[in-house]
Amino acid sequence: MSCTGQSPVSRRSALGAAAGLAAGAVLPLAGASGAAAAPARGPDRAAATEFTNPVIWQDFADIDVIRVGATYYASASTMHFSPGAPVLRSYDLVNWEIAGHSVPVLDFGAKYDLNGARGYVRGVWASSLAYRPSNKTFYWLGQIDFARTYVYTATAAEGPWNRLTTIGTPYYDAGLLVDSDDSLYVAYGNTTLSVAQLSSDGRTQVRTQQVFTAPSSVGTLEGSRFYKINGQYYIFVTRPANGQYVLKSSSGPFGPYTMRQVLLDLRGPLPGGGVPHQGGLVQTQGGAWYYMAFVDAYPGGRMPVLAPVSWTSDGWPVVQLVNGAWGTTYPSPAVPAPPRQVAPMTGVDTFDGPALNPRWEWNHNPDNTKWSVGGGLTLRTATVTDDLYWARNTLTHRIQGPTSTATVQLDHSAMRDGDRAGLALLRDSSAWIGVKRDGGVTRVVMVGGLAMDSNWNTTATGTELASAVVPGGRIWLRANADIRPGSARPGTFSYSTDGTTFTRLGPAFSMGNDWRFFMGYRFALFNHATQALGGAVRVTRFELTTP
Repeated sequence: MSCTGQSPVSRRSALGAAAGLAAGAVLPLAGASGAAAAPARGPDRAAATEFTNPVIWQDFADIDVIRVGATYYASASTMHFSPGAPVLRSYDLVNWEIAGHSVPVLDFGAKYDLNGARGYVRGVWASSLAYRPSNKTFYWLGQIDFARTYVYTATAAEGPWNRLTTIGTPYYDAGLLVDSDDSLYVAYGNTTLSVAQLSSDGRTQVRTQQVFTAPSSVGTLEGSRFYKINGQYYIFVTRPANGQYVLKSSSGPFGPYTMRQVLLDLRGPLPGGGVPHQGGLVQTQGGAWYYMAFVDAYPGGRMPVLAPVSWTSDGWPVVQLVNGAWGTTYPSPAVPAPPRQVAPMTGVDTFDGPALNPRWEWNHNPDNTKWSVGGGLTLRTATVTDDLYWARNTLTHRIQGPTSTATVQLDHSAMRDGDRAGLALLRDSSAWIGVKRDGGVTRVVMVGGLAMDSNWNTTATGTELASAVVPGGRIWLRANADIRPGSARPGTFSYSTDGTTFTRLGPAFSMGNDWRFFMGYRFALFNHATQALGGAVRVTRFELTTP
């Protein structure tokens, strides 16, 4: 991810699919920790089945991927959403579930609590996930607000995750390497790339040194991933948003490094989407290598894609293409049968407790005194505002592509006058369907036109575009989202009073495909007051379905 000073700059030169060929390699990744000893070899294509890209059609960007034994893990950016840095788990590199989050709470300042300031497009950017066999511990490392770096650890991917240390150097777009001698190194930077060595306990910086400057002919390089394979050190870096390069050193982690292009303007597997880039390399138990990248695919976000990798005789990685492009399908990785099926990222949630499913993330940190689960999700009003972007305790869920539908059963009987509760399509431009309680009258409404500017300040709080009076204290709300990339796409809203017959409400909402908010559209559950606190709603069922 890119920034100038303290704000993102034009990181994506093009969002459309780019035609072209890969012009080089991709490198070997190290089993579980990033330090590998297995010989480089081509992918094992003995698997009888195929997988289709994207392997996850949900918004998981800036991926770092590792293997620990027979299990694969990945981490992704989450910006201002809390908890942050999801840990995904897979047994075959194709089917993934969310196991937990490395950053339990964004305790990096009041702006992440929506307390006098807001943290939109801040927080958890590109970060790194690693495993250290010597102490059987997972490590997450990432910089926050371009000011300092945080390290969290856990002995299980599900957590609990705890902060190990804070380091004064902001390791921008960092890649953490656990070397074969158990030393810890971090590759980081934007165009000027550096390597830091950490103390043996991972708490402090011992040394840092600039190791490479991108040539002007290449331009920006960032998104470091750091590996040791067969005694060689590799830093895998991206040219946003259309290229991938690799640096290699035979002389140790501090270089010197030589560079080779992996891919540039490579046609991606998702029509209307961008060039695969900024991901990581991983080796299967059988010795095959894969590259897991993402493609810009707005309005839905950035979607993970997978491709096999082979190696040249002199140790450079090469992405395996299909007709000159990143393949839409490939043979499935040849791995042992999984011990179980992973938990689906779609389906029904009845919030039976005692905790939220890790598929959920809050828009900024929640006020934990104002929500609960068990027999449904209870959202008590936590903010008095007419601006959804300022409302605390808005709970979000990624949209499943290419199209999906979220249906919510809402008990609104405890709402108070002035309260607003419902289901939103949430991003820097937003719309929602929900319940307004005013003067003792309950109406279901569709509101559009919520918007923020490029500094993430609210410019419009929305306009009511349609409404209907609803009886009783229960309603079903539905939002359908088309997140196929390449252009703005429609989102539509409907409601039901019996859970069976749904009535369309309001015009279609155009979900924009600008990249600058970074995160894609999400479904969002909310309840806020415009007059006084004290009201509540209960979500008894959430269902995410695909056609």
